[in-house]
Amino acid sequence: MPRKILIIRFSSIGDIVLTTPVVRCLKQQLDDVEIHFLTKETFAPILRANPRIDRVIAIRKSVSEVLPELRDQQYHHIIDLHNNLRSWQVILGLRRPFSRFDKLNLRKWLLVRFKLKVLPDIHIVDRYLHATRRLGIKNDRSGLEFYIPEEMEVNIEELPSPFSSGYIGLVTGGKHNTKILPVEKAIEICRMLDMPVVLLGGPEDNERGEAISSAEGVTAYNACGKYNLMQSASIVRQAKAVITNDTGLMHIAAAFSKPIVSVWGNTVPELGMYPYLAKDIPQLMAEVKGLSCRPCSKIGFEKCPKGHFKCMMDQDIAGIAGFMNGL
Repeated sequence: MPRKILIIRFSSIGDIVLTTPVVRCLKQQLDDVEIHFLTKETFAPILRANPRIDRVIAIRKSVSEVLPELRDQQYHHIIDLHNNLRSWQVILGLRRPFSRFDKLNLRKWLLVRFKLKVLPDIHIVDRYLHATRRLGIKNDRSGLEFYIPEEMEVNIEELPSPFSSGYIGLVTGGKHNTKILPVEKAIEICRMLDMPVVLLGGPEDNERGEAISSAEGVTAYNACGKYNLMQSASIVRQAKAVITNDTGLMHIAAAFSKPIVSVWGNTVPELGMYPYLAKDIPQLMAEVKGLSCRPCSKIGFEKCPKGHFKCMMDQDIAGIAGFMNGL
């Protein structure tokens, strides 16, 4: 009878993509094991597409919806990669052996509040994998994974010319405005690029995408809101390279080993969630150094608390475009 292991991570897109090395290493390094994954229904399709996961359990509002189902499984071990009150409720309700990753919240707070650099130089993927050490799991250094159902693949030959002949993906959106490259800066980058650009984002980013694509001197296709997440991931997979804010598609681009320019506003790579790429994959982490106010949050704000938004407005646009043109 296989050993059953439950992984807990409720959200969000990027964080779930960052758990995929844990899933792969467990599946490949343990004999006769079933991997179950507990998440929110919103993010379940990402996991259901992953052939390494045997069962996805999804919640809509409360973990109490699924506790009876989880108890029936009699898990060999629980790996808590969320470490919040909701995941504690699951662990206490199941009473099975468990391990969890350290969120380092105190150290993050010290960095944000007092700018004290006390965080270890460890990517969150390695911190996730640290939670599996009791099971003897080691990092296989094979990176992130993202699986796209065949019916969700986008035929780029159907894109308008000249985009069907190759393009750079530019992720326009983000959950918080202080993590989003302003429209005028995105326009400047597009004007300097040697290749056409496909703009990616959700329906809420369509207006921003339209402003960029309609600007004089810009060759860009506004795909914002035209494709779902899986289809957007397909466009990312087929791009030559990707310019992206600190958002979920950044980690999806890393899963496809794309050359990446990640643009950092109020957040910083030191928080441990920069693109998880092999050393031979070109990447540039574009950030404005020397700002005493940065990072102002580990998440983000609707607008710059200081009012100047220098972390984005002072970005080296020529450097970003030059990196892309040099690939």
